[in-house]
Amino acid sequence: MKNLKKISLALLAITLFWSCSDDDDATSTVPVTQPLNIVEIAQATPSLSVLVDAVIQAGLVDALSVEGERTVFAPTNAAFTSFLQAKGFSSLSEVPNDVLTQILLNHVIADSNITSTALANSTGYATTMASGPNNSNLSIFYNGNSGVQLNGVASVTTADVTTTNGIVHIVDEVIDLPTVTTFAVADPNFDTLQEALTTLTPQTDFASILARTENNADNINPDFTVFAPTNDAFSDITIPTDETVLTNILLHHVISGANVRSTDLTPNGDTTAPSLEGDNITVTLPGTGSNIADVTDGSGNTDIGIIAVDVQATNGVIHAVNKVLLPM
Repeated sequence: MKNLKKISLALLAITLFWSCSDDDDATSTVPVTQPLNIVEIAQATPSLSVLVDAVIQAGLVDALSVEGERTVFAPTNAAFTSFLQAKGFSSLSEVPNDVLTQILLNHVIADSNITSTALANSTGYATTMASGPNNSNLSIFYNGNSGVQLNGVASVTTADVTTTNGIVHIVDEVIDLPTVTTFAVADPNFDTLQEALTTLTPQTDFASILARTENNADNINPDFTVFAPTNDAFSDITIPTDETVLTNILLHHVISGANVRSTDLTPNGDTTAPSLEGDNITVTLPGTGSNIADVTDGSGNTDIGIIAVDVQATNGVIHAVNKVLLPM
């Protein structure tokens, strides 16, 4: 009887040993799928390998791995290849790290998981993590009326990739750091303004002027503060056919050498500055009615309202106005 018990115990021990061994083998050969963060998702996506290299080069791995919410527009390898060629770089390593860092941060919206559904059939601006004048964060324009497009250059090709610390949308172009011109071109609310700045005033290269990031011999220097009339604002006037007259009107909407955000305006009072045309513009807080602020132009018109503020570019800031400003 004792021998029988010994044999039974031995068999039980062998059975338990093999059972445990089988469990260990299963654990090592069948990995449990774990949720991935933004960096891990990029590492697991072959078409984003250059983005991973860029994030590592810029030292942003930790920033994009920490917990929280953020929306990332992730350029593909092909997008980076095109971007580097356009900028004259033969490889990613040639891009200065400070520039690369800001370009990458221009693809990130902090503290919010923005789905493609939220962007669909709408247009507007969001704030990226990239820094502009006076450390103001740069804006990004989205247009969700036909797919989703960013700053008029990058389209979302794969949307709503969920991660443990945000949401990723894969895009087909690198979103370069925006200038004032970028937003004037990208935002359909400024289509008439864009036409006035280009087709209707061919003798002045406004597109290049408002894309400047360095000082120039003509002393029309960034940063710029632009009061941008909407399409509706232009529809309320007869646009002059005389190019000189129209050019002066357009110059009257621009302040040179100052990035004047809404927070820089005098609260409960007036802020006055000369326009590039020469006449003063006065902004008054608070605005009347639905206006964020009121504007008095060079002709003394006071029925002009700022209706959107602080569209931030690398070389200036845009405030949308509901009427065209007229010089004296």
